[in-house]
Amino acid sequence: MRKTCTRIPGRATALGALAALAFPLAACGGGDGDAGPDAPATVTTATPSTPPPVEPAAYRTTLDTTLGPLDKALRAVDSAREGGALNKALGAAATAATTAAAELDTAETPDDAVSGNASLADSLRDLSQSLDDARADEGRCATSPRVELNSADSLGTVRDAAGTLTGLGYTVRLKLPRTEKPSNRRLGNGSFVKDGRGSGLGRLTIKNSTDSDTVVSLTRGERTAFTVYIRKGSSTTVRRVRDGSYSVYFTAGADWNSSKRSFTRDCSFEKFDDKADFRTVQVSGGTQYTVLTFSLAKTIGGNATTSEVPEDEFPS
Repeated sequence: MRKTCTRIPGRATALGALAALAFPLAACGGGDGDAGPDAPATVTTATPSTPPPVEPAAYRTTLDTTLGPLDKALRAVDSAREGGALNKALGAAATAATTAAAELDTAETPDDAVSGNASLADSLRDLSQSLDDARADEGRCATSPRVELNSADSLGTVRDAAGTLTGLGYTVRLKLPRTEKPSNRRLGNGSFVKDGRGSGLGRLTIKNSTDSDTVVSLTRGERTAFTVYIRKGSSTTVRRVRDGSYSVYFTAGADWNSSKRSFTRDCSFEKFDDKADFRTVQVSGGTQYTVLTFSLAKTIGGNATTSEVPEDEFPS
């Protein structure tokens, strides 16, 4: 629509001329201020503000603050003794690793450390799981937590992530706990773990034809007469067995832990269903005493049956 200007008549005085000029200008300005359909639209765009870059020094402080409690917890694992103290330290370190990972997830990070920071957080979550998994049960047949940690991949990934950040100038201060390689501790064939024999005449020969070292223990009532170590593929003879009816227990496995009097890997605990009886009698011309032979082997048609027993029932 075309706009028209209307001139308002008036007297040709100086004041009137000025008024006449003013009114047409107002009329040509569009009346009520509405734009026409062909008028260009005006678009206002807000310019987003760019956050300031994270200072490297601030991120270094964040790393130290975040990883400090975890470093302390891992040092406690490193110095803890086997058993309940080590299990407790492992649990505390697992919790600290999870907490540190969560804090790294929300940390303000310089551009060159974003990837390394994410990798460190992920590796700490894996480390937390490994620390928790390594906690030993309270049973006798349990691998050392330090041996379990030795096979955990998470320690390597933590080292890699820490090395990446350290190489960029962001030092990661974490002392990972020491680990141990699997060992294979053994006693000498025929060594006594416990020797409570007397002056009897009975004799027991044990042949170990299995593929594992074995420890055999004879008890009478609640008293352990003796416990002897027989290496795989070997045999030994125990003399001076007193008269009596004995229960015969045996355990097999690898890596003998003398303090627990148990193997630490691949353990089994069994008991012969029948008792071993030793008797000494006087006969014409001398003394007659019992001589027994036990053969430990998984055979079909053997004349002695066995049953599994709980590990806490095995005589120590």
